[in-house]
Amino acid sequence: QVQLVESGGGLVQAGGSLRLSCAASGDIFSAMGWYRQAPGKQRELVGTITSGGNRNYADSVRGRLTLSRDNAKNTVYLQMNSLKPEDTAVYYCYAFGRGRGHDYWGQGTQVTVSS
Repeated sequence: QVQLVESGGGLVQAGGSLRLSCAASGDIFSAMGWYRQAPGKQRELVGTITSGGNRNYADSVRGRLTLSRDNAKNTVYLQMNSLKPEDTAVYYCYAFGRGRGHDYWGQGTQVTVSS
């Protein structure tokens, strides 16, 4: 059974930092990453990282949010710096399970940035 377990969300002031973690299990994962959904908006890409370390970021976060990955632990991290109120959203971990050819999602973790 595939599981994605997220941690690290919370409340931070504008300009502050947070680090999200997502540990995946139950498959071999190629792309992993994060999406987010703000109230009243559609879920949008934050960024993804392959097992080889290739990264893809949304323009709105490039330069402030950084993805990293520990393949041995099947864990993806999102370091968020210079946070803005518009970064407030529920952040969802994403992983593509290569063995089953399926997308998987975490339960979501709330990030709130106060002005």
